[in-house]
Amino acid sequence: MLLEMKLPAPVPDGELAGVALAAIRKAKFPMMATLAGNQPRVRPVSPVRTDGFTIYIASLRSSGKTSELEANSRVELCYMTEDHDQLRITGQAVEVADRETRESIWSESPLLRAYLGSIDNPEFMLYVVRPERVRFMREWALEYQEVPFA
Repeated sequence: MLLEMKLPAPVPDGELAGVALAAIRKAKFPMMATLAGNQPRVRPVSPVRTDGFTIYIASLRSSGKTSELEANSRVELCYMTEDHDQLRITGQAVEVADRETRESIWSESPLLRAYLGSIDNPEFMLYVVRPERVRFMREWALEYQEVPFA
């Protein structure tokens, strides 16, 4: 006997951006998809700053992630909450060279300071993913909703 399952109702348009931002706060650590040649690579990342749907991610110059981003900056971040709601942010990971932004993030991150020692450490890479597309889906909804962002 098959169980009938009622799919969740879509989030009302006026509430969608707020619900999507709440998913970022709840999930905290997204998975980031990159490409290594023609092979997709997915790994958890720890954002060092979140500004709405704009996500800042630190990396090491020597990491595979950095070489993948240099070859192809197209990425997707996927957040999943404990309730299995999903938020996907599609965009490009662009290196942040602006000293003021780097210093601001550096000063907010004891982990970066402890691990890298100096903001001038050549291993310190900082990327920003600005959204080009944002989608949200409740668990078992089976369809994503396009999230408005500015």
